[in-house]
Amino acid sequence: MKGRDEKLEQIIHWAENNPDIRVALLTSSLVNPYAPVDNFSDLDVELVFENRKAYEDYNEWIRLFGEPISMIEEDDAVFDGKHAMKMVLYRDHIKVDFKLYQVPEFCEEVKKDVLPEDWDLGYRVLVDKDGLTRDLKAPTYQSIMIQQPTETEFKKLLNDFWWDTTYVAKCLKRGDIFYAKFMSENILRSDYLVPLIEWYIADSHGWNNITTNKHGRLFKKYLPTELWGRVEATFSGSDIEENWNALFAFADLVHELGTTLSKKLNFEYPFQHETDIRNYLTEVKALP
Repeated sequence: MKGRDEKLEQIIHWAENNPDIRVALLTSSLVNPYAPVDNFSDLDVELVFENRKAYEDYNEWIRLFGEPISMIEEDDAVFDGKHAMKMVLYRDHIKVDFKLYQVPEFCEEVKKDVLPEDWDLGYRVLVDKDGLTRDLKAPTYQSIMIQQPTETEFKKLLNDFWWDTTYVAKCLKRGDIFYAKFMSENILRSDYLVPLIEWYIADSHGWNNITTNKHGRLFKKYLPTELWGRVEATFSGSDIEENWNALFAFADLVHELGTTLSKKLNFEYPFQHETDIRNYLTEVKALP
């Protein structure tokens, strides 16, 4: 994206000519070979200052790179005193997340035996006036790779999934769409279905350095068309009957993925628990 590249060049030029800045890094998706990149991908820039306070307290410098239309600021208390953040959306639609370090805190991070996750996702040194990144370890990208579950983790996920489907059923019978949506989207989907699909995809690829990015962004790329269609069936609108259909689509999909994985990983699958809960869901739906 030409505009994003030009903005990055502006930031680099400013950092090179600003004596307060000692290091500048580019991190996240634009320097991660496993991440999808498009015109909406952000610039994630880390700036290391001799004294960052003036840049943290005052925002005039933000306007050097365009007109901001929105900004979120987080001080170092949010990050255990390590750095501050300014996330800026510019009128040209380019978003820049500025992470502000001071030299001592940055050097402490460099010295760690294991790279902090945001650097392990990938980084590129843009400016280094004092050699502070000389000992910065190379990224491994392992923090974003899907890891094989233990049998305990596998069993807990399935047990919790079937338990929490009962909350969706009760909410739908009550006509309580807000709570039903919270349980189906925040809990069933995010907490259980997403990791289960991740495990399924990773197993299909031999658990060999596979990532589907955040919150299932690459599921459609990796899943067979028929299976992706069944994932789509778990989404629903506000109609109660439509949500019942989605709940049973959740159940059918988790059954297929769970039983397939249990065979491949030699884990026990909770068949009786599933049967009992399915009966409960059907009985609740049938209530007058």
